[in-house]
Amino acid sequence: MNNMLTLPIPSLLGNVSDAEWQVRVDLAACYRLFDLYGISDLAANHISARVPGEDAYLINPYGMLYEEITASSLIKIDEKGNVLYSPDFGSLKYGVNRAGYVIHSAIHAARPDVGCIAHTHTAAGMAVSALACGVLPLTQTAMRFADVRYHDFQGVVLDESEKASLLRDMGDGSYLVLRNHGLLVATTTIAETFNAMHRFEQVCKAQMLALACNQPFSAVPDDVIEATQKNYLPGSRRPFGIMEWPAMLRKLNRLDTSYAR
Repeated sequence: MNNMLTLPIPSLLGNVSDAEWQVRVDLAACYRLFDLYGISDLAANHISARVPGEDAYLINPYGMLYEEITASSLIKIDEKGNVLYSPDFGSLKYGVNRAGYVIHSAIHAARPDVGCIAHTHTAAGMAVSALACGVLPLTQTAMRFADVRYHDFQGVVLDESEKASLLRDMGDGSYLVLRNHGLLVATTTIAETFNAMHRFEQVCKAQMLALACNQPFSAVPDDVIEATQKNYLPGSRRPFGIMEWPAMLRKLNRLDTSYAR
């Protein structure tokens, strides 16, 4: 019987630039927080972050749970999928999820404004992705996503030919519903990505609860929806995530500091 509780991955602290190490720590924290807040899917799904000053990004090894991701366990790949660094996983031979590579490499290569991307398969997110109505502006928080984009399902995202349609449908947006599939956010920072996906998930949960009541909705006028959505745009408020990210890290540190190794 294998009694190993954690993977024996050597720390990269001091062996990568300070900037890369900080991104590694924050991204590992983001994975742990996704799991803590119930928006992970076993070893599936992926969150990536751009390495400062390089045409490369960090992503999770396919096979590790979000709850065990560490700064040093993240794989570094370039936009063509070449592995620039990977820990030695021994007989496990963990690599990069193919669908994760196709989705994340397409966006990172085309959108230099994007620093972090997350994709999820939550129950609420998948349910909304299957509805023809998409995301409804039923609540104040939902109005943040009033300009959400949609990408039609073409099967499991394994073929690089889908990159073009994915980028076309996403445009310059930050929020994308992959129809019959799940949710995707692409933002400037790791902190903002966590904030956006946490809120996106809450919006989908609230919508499914409201739909389950089979009662008329309280309608909000279009001009109020538009004005509310504008309050969430860049320039009208502080960047999302900045305020609460230090608190989220404190929360993690009270529970388990192993993400930062």
